Amino acid sequence: MLPAGTSSIFDWGDDYFIKEYRNAVVYGDRDATDVLHEGEVRVLANGWVELPTGRLISPDAVHHVDPVPDGD
Repeated sequence: MLPAGTSSIFDWGDDYFIKEYRNAVVYGDRDATDVLHEGEVRVLANGWVELPTGRLISPDAVHHVDPVPDGD
């Protein structure tokens, strides 16, 4: 058992396994015609895509996520 105040071994991987994008497009098909979401997203380690509203998009529905480069 971990002493109080000690982080869990599972906490260290959040930054490594969770990808956050401030601006991205989530596609539901290979041809990039079925846009599921545009904007901020988090791609979780299990493949689920989390939207800023807290809703989740199933990995079965997502074909790929394309980050949009920040315009300078």
